[in-house]
Amino acid sequence: MKLGINLLCLTDFVEERHLDNIGRLRDLGYDGVEVPVLSGKVSHYERLGRELDGLGLGRSTTSIVPTPEANPVSCDAEVRARGLSHLDWALDCAIALGAESMGGPFHAPIGFFTGRGASEDELKYGADAHHALAERAAANGMHLSLEPLNRFETYFLNTMEQARAYVDRVAHPAFKIMYDTFHANIEEKDPAAAIKAIKRHMIHVHISENDRGTPGKGQVPWELTYKALRAVNYDGWLTIEAFGRAVPALAAATRVWRDFFPNKEEVYRFGLKNMRQGWAKAGH
Repeated sequence: MKLGINLLCLTDFVEERHLDNIGRLRDLGYDGVEVPVLSGKVSHYERLGRELDGLGLGRSTTSIVPTPEANPVSCDAEVRARGLSHLDWALDCAIALGAESMGGPFHAPIGFFTGRGASEDELKYGADAHHALAERAAANGMHLSLEPLNRFETYFLNTMEQARAYVDRVAHPAFKIMYDTFHANIEEKDPAAAIKAIKRHMIHVHISENDRGTPGKGQVPWELTYKALRAVNYDGWLTIEAFGRAVPALAAATRVWRDFFPNKEEVYRFGLKNMRQGWAKAGH
């Protein structure tokens, strides 16, 4: 098991000026970071990967579908083509970064709704796109970790049962699922059962409080969650995901209108303590 933190609590575009902060995260005891890939050139992520190598940090990436006009599951062929092009760019950046995986909600635009659940055509378009992307990822020694979101953010995938069925559609060994405690706290009636449902496909876990604040200071059932993860022999990344108002575009997209933690230091330190102690306690 490895401990990480999503850098969206710091910025939506990691630059050289953020490296001192990232070095502090390493010194606190984090094994790696999750780098947002939302903009920028491939060459930028190649340089950043060398810097992270120098810091001795592992890494993954998080990416999204940018807009309804670049949507890989659209029934409009031109819109779908732009969506596929965006997915290819995001994977190119992750490869250049030296990431273990490309994760996040890269299936459909956040906050875009059709008034119904995912159609059969949308599921087919998505599965075709993600199979091709997984083939490229595997050829570069990587995997994909798709993140289902709650029903207030997307209509495409919300529950772990839906995620498991979608993995079967994609049918590629490099295509995996991310479990996020924030979304599960909304959508799952039984977190332990949800984790068990995807145990063969789960490759990444977001440690995220019910209010997006400091893990361990809210209502997520942490003891149950860590016990469930250990029960299925999970041994991947536990990555903190906490959002504040520091990144205005992200705050707007995730409906963060107020501060959920007094400072980032609390997230860094208390969140790390929550993971370490919770994981250790669940093993007894």
